[in-house]
Amino acid sequence: MIEIRNIQKSFGDRIILSDISAVMESGKCNLIIGTSGSGKTVLTKCIVGLFEPDKGDILYNGENMLEMQTEELALLRQKIGMLFQGNALFDSMTVEQNVLFPLDMFTSLSYSDKKKRVDEVLNRVNLEGVNRKYPSEISGGMKKRVGLARSIVLNPRFLFCDEPNSGLDPQTSLVIDKLIKEITTEYNITTIVVTHDMNSVMEIGDHIVYLHQGHKQWEGSNKDIIFSKDELLNKFIFASEFLQDAKQMRMMESNKKK
Repeated sequence: MIEIRNIQKSFGDRIILSDISAVMESGKCNLIIGTSGSGKTVLTKCIVGLFEPDKGDILYNGENMLEMQTEELALLRQKIGMLFQGNALFDSMTVEQNVLFPLDMFTSLSYSDKKKRVDEVLNRVNLEGVNRKYPSEISGGMKKRVGLARSIVLNPRFLFCDEPNSGLDPQTSLVIDKLIKEITTEYNITTIVVTHDMNSVMEIGDHIVYLHQGHKQWEGSNKDIIFSKDELLNKFIFASEFLQDAKQMRMMESNKKK
């Protein structure tokens, strides 16, 4: 579980986050949503320790990260997995070497044990037989799954996913959402997903925090969001759906002309 209490963050005179509190529960997909500039990225960077908030507390399983010493922080970071928006794979390394990288960095396991673990997580994300391929030789969806395999190879207790469906087609996005949900539940991970994808919100949004101009505007589940009377949230949702529908209509018209 991750608990954030009264988080505030400013850059100069500009207030980015204002008094944000939330509890991100274990075994659930906790989503942070909002328009560009709403504070999603800054909040996430505060939670993982890349930014230090001006005020507030960030508790990992009851331990305040902001009060931890260097050694404690290092141990905590080994319990955190990251799935980056752009995958952040090393182009000069094979799939196997990319997934092996955290094990080489943070463990003293034998090579055979590390290789076994790499095979386990690649199998878990349905990527058997691609160990020796390079990122340039696999599809965007496969790259995302490699990134997911690497993010869980150290058995993290906390998983952060930054726009996991960015650049993916709808069908592949569903596959990634399903994997994130399954892994979260199976391993009882506290998962935080930053996303603009309303399909992801409705598919895996066990707990959703909607930010608007640096404030927590709304909080609830994907079931609650359907019945929300929050005007700003509804505008955000319907705008997202409108844009998706408009994109599909343009694609249909383009196909007709061909």
